[in-house]
Amino acid sequence: MKPPVTTTDPLVLFMPSGKRGRFPKGTAVLDAARQLGVYVESVCGGRATCGRCQVVVQEGNFAKHGIVSSNDHLSAKGAKEERYERVRGLADGRRLSCSSTIEGDLVIDVPQDTVINAQVVRKAATDRVFERNPAVRLCYVEVDEPDMHKPLGDLDRLKVMLERDWGVKEPAIDAHLLSELQSVIRKGDWGVTAAVHRDEDDPRPTITALWPGLHNEAYGIACDIGSTTIAMHLVSLLSGRVVASAGASNPQIRFGEDLMSRVSYVMMNPDGRQAMTEAVRAALRDLIGKVCADGGVSPDDILDAVFVANPIMHHLFLGIDPTELGQAPFALAVSGAVHLRAQDLDLEINRGARVYLLPCIAGHVGADAAAAALSEGPHRQDSMMLLVDVGTNAEIILGNRHRTVAASSPTGPAFEGAEISSGQRAAPGAIERVRIDPQSLEPRFRIIGSEKWSDEEGFDEEAARLGITGICGSAIIEVVAEMFLSGIISEDGVIDGQLASSSPRILQNGRTFSYLLHDGSPRITVTQNDVRAIQLAKAALYAGIRLLMEKQGIETVDSIRFAGAFGSYIDPKYAMVLGLIPDCDLDEVKAVGNAAGNGALMALLNRTHRREIEGTVHRIEKIETALEPNFQQLFVNAMALPNKVDPFTKLSEQVTLPQRKARSGDSAGGEAVPRRRSREERAARRSRE
Repeated sequence: MKPPVTTTDPLVLFMPSGKRGRFPKGTAVLDAARQLGVYVESVCGGRATCGRCQVVVQEGNFAKHGIVSSNDHLSAKGAKEERYERVRGLADGRRLSCSSTIEGDLVIDVPQDTVINAQVVRKAATDRVFERNPAVRLCYVEVDEPDMHKPLGDLDRLKVMLERDWGVKEPAIDAHLLSELQSVIRKGDWGVTAAVHRDEDDPRPTITALWPGLHNEAYGIACDIGSTTIAMHLVSLLSGRVVASAGASNPQIRFGEDLMSRVSYVMMNPDGRQAMTEAVRAALRDLIGKVCADGGVSPDDILDAVFVANPIMHHLFLGIDPTELGQAPFALAVSGAVHLRAQDLDLEINRGARVYLLPCIAGHVGADAAAAALSEGPHRQDSMMLLVDVGTNAEIILGNRHRTVAASSPTGPAFEGAEISSGQRAAPGAIERVRIDPQSLEPRFRIIGSEKWSDEEGFDEEAARLGITGICGSAIIEVVAEMFLSGIISEDGVIDGQLASSSPRILQNGRTFSYLLHDGSPRITVTQNDVRAIQLAKAALYAGIRLLMEKQGIETVDSIRFAGAFGSYIDPKYAMVLGLIPDCDLDEVKAVGNAAGNGALMALLNRTHRREIEGTVHRIEKIETALEPNFQQLFVNAMALPNKVDPFTKLSEQVTLPQRKARSGDSAGGEAVPRRRSREERAARRSRE
C-alpha cells in the first residue's frame, strides 16, 4: 500500500509541463513524473543503465509556486547512479530520475534534449476503397399511430414497420432506449430512424439507437492501438469515406518503453494495470474528440468501432492483467474476437455503439497481425507472401491460400533507437537517410523535417532550425548497411580499425572503433556496440523468418510486405543488404503502411471480413521460436551481413556486395573468433527465451 499523501509532503513541480503534486519523502522522481503524467523517457525499466531519464533540479525560491527548491532536496547519488556517471558520464547538474528520491520541495526541469519520444506519428489513412457491408445500418420508418382497437405498444408497432420496410425480423432493443422510445417517436411525428446492429452469425438484430424523423448520419471508428503510437480513423458507414484521421503517442510509454517493461510495471505495482488501462482509454477519448472536431461529426453519431492491438495492448485496453503474457507459455486471457459495448470501455460515443476487437493469433502475435493479414491477404494468394511488422517484437506471417504460418521474433528496441548510443524515435531533427561515399568514407544524410541532403545548399539553415538530434530507425538500418557496402565493417560486423589511418571518420574507442556520422552538437557516432545491437535485432528477425520458411519447405519467397509505420520508411534494398529480410526480387518488396489500420477499416466497413479473419486465424499455424531447436543455428548464421550461409543472388544482381573479410583476432579489429562465437550463441539462446 502506498502511504497517504498529506499537505506536509514535499511539493514537486515539473517543468516545462507545469504539472505539480505532493509526494511522500522517498518517492522516486521517475515515479512522481509517471503519476502526474509527465513524460520522462526510461528505456531500461529504472535500472540506471540507459540514462534517458535525466532531470535537472532548479534551485531557488519560486514564490509564484510557493516552492523553495534545492539540490539538497534530492537524495544523494547511489551506487547505480555513480556507476552510470563513471562509465557513461553525466553532465553537471543532471540526475537520473529513476535513482533519485524526493526529500523536499522541488522544481524539476525535464531537459528537452532527453525528450526524444515526441515522434512523428506516421500512420495515415489508406486511399483504398473497401466494399461496404457494415454491421450497423440506419432504417427510417413511419410508425402507425396508437389505435385503441389494436392495442400494440409503440415498440411492437416499430418492429412491425422495420420488418415490413427493411426485412428486420424481431429485433432486440438496448435497455436504455426503452425509456426514450415513446418521446422519440412522437417528437418525429411518428417518423423514426433506428440504428440496427447485426454481427456475428446471430440471426437476431438489435436496435442500438433511435432518432426522431429522418437521421442520415452514421459513423464508425477504426483504431490501431500500437505500443508506441495510436492511429484512429473516423469513417462514414454510409459512404465508406474516411472523414478524419488522427494519431498520438501511446501514453503508456511513461510506464515503460517496451511491452515487457509494461508487464513488469504491472507486476511490481498493484495499481499498474488500472493506471495503464485508464491512460490508454483517456488517450482514445481524446482522439475521438479530435477526429470528431476535425470531421464536424457528433460523437453521438458514432455507432460502431473496431480496434486492433498486439496482445499486451489488447489486454490492457480491455482491462485485463497482461502478466501471463510476460512468461511462458504466454497464455492469452481471450484469443477470439471480442464483442462489447462502447460504454463498457468508457468510450464517449453513442451509448448503444458496439465495439469489435479482431482475434489474436497467439500470445505474441496479436489482433494487429491478424488485421495486417486481413489487409494484405497472404491466405488469398497463390504465391508465397511474407508479411512482417518490424517492431520491438516483430510479427511474421508467411503463406498462401494453401497454408499460412506465423511467429513472433524478439528483435528488441534497437530499431526504435533504444539500444543505440545516438538512437531516437522519429522526430524532427532525427537523421532518417544516410549515404556513405565508398572511397572517402564521407557521409551525407537527411533529417526529418527537411527534404535537403546534408551536402546541399540550404541544409545548414534548416538544420539550425530543426537541430540534428540523433538517428532514427530507418537511418540505423541504412547507416549499418552503408558501412558494410563501403567496407567500414566486415560481414561479421566488425569495424575495420585499420581505416583510422586514412579517414578521420574512424575513431578509436579503447579496443574497438566507431564511425563519426556527424561532428556537431551532439556528436553522433555509430559504435561497435551499436552495430552489434543491430546485428542481434536483425538476426532474431531473420532467424524467425527462416524458421517459417523451413516449415513451409521453401528456400525463397515470392513477395515481401513491410507493415507498420516503421516499415513504411525502411528502404527494401538496405533491409536486404543488412540481412533483415530474405533474398527476393526488390520489385516485389513493398511497404504497405499501416496494414493493421487498413484491416481494422475493412472489418469496420464489412462484417464479412470479420468472419473471414476469424476463420483464417483458426487456420494459421503458430510457431513458437523458443521451442524450435534449429532457431539458435539460424540466429548465429544471421549475425553475418547479410547472412553467413544463405546466398543473396537476386540482391547481388542489383547491389555490389563487398568481398567477405576474414575475422580479425587482434585488439584493433575486434574480438577473437572463439569468444565472438560464444557471444553469438549466448545471444541466440537469450532470443529463444
